[in-house]
Amino acid sequence: MRSRELLLAGLILAGAGVRAQPVPAQPAASAIDAEAVWAAEKAVQADPLWAGKEKKQVLRFKKSKDEDKAVKKEASSDFGWWVDLIKNLSAGLRLAFWLVGAALLIWVLLRLRDWLQGHEGGRALKATPPTHVGSLDIRPESLPDDIGAAARALWQRGEQRAALSLLYRGALSRLVHTHGVPIRAASTERESLVLAAPRMSPGALDYLSRLVSGWQAVAYAQRLLPADRFEALCADFDARMAAGASAADGASVAGVVAADGSAA
Repeated sequence: MRSRELLLAGLILAGAGVRAQPVPAQPAASAIDAEAVWAAEKAVQADPLWAGKEKKQVLRFKKSKDEDKAVKKEASSDFGWWVDLIKNLSAGLRLAFWLVGAALLIWVLLRLRDWLQGHEGGRALKATPPTHVGSLDIRPESLPDDIGAAARALWQRGEQRAALSLLYRGALSRLVHTHGVPIRAASTERESLVLAAPRMSPGALDYLSRLVSGWQAVAYAQRLLPADRFEALCADFDARMAAGASAADGASVAGVVAADGSAA
């Protein structure tokens, strides 16, 4: 390469010297000079000391697409995990807020339901009490003024089932209309006792349990009730059902309720 540069520099200087002499222009000589330059260049290239160009073929493994992706991912991994961390934290916080909000909404709805059942539901029940429990008419106007005396008269005529039915009907009517017990039209004897327990005194609840037991023995088991037991039910009706407004003193309802779940 250096010899080629020296040759070209010498030719340029020689051309400059020729132009400085007052020699007539010869177009053919200029063409001969150009051919001489190319011939000299070829001679230089043919010189064994001239390095020239060399081509080499080298075998290399071709990178797959997965390797390229891995390289790019590694290059961007320095900051990528920060972005992933922020995204994960944001998703977790959103999920936590949603869960807390849902739990709070459920709690509010449950509290509202309890409040409605304790206030609005109670007033609605008092406004529209049931007229019948099962097939038994519990309207106050359908009952005699002295329920105990009327039941005793039926008993003396041999109508034991009618006598016990009148006592039980009267007890249900007092529970619903006097003491506000939330008995429903489809409530069974056992359910009526359970509903009455929080609003009745222990003595009144014990009387009601004995009355339900006597009513079930005559109505469902077709058994005769002893006369003294029936007389006690008639004599205690007004006193026990009128004095049953106070709440129970914590006595176990399961121990007092001896009746089965038969429907009224």
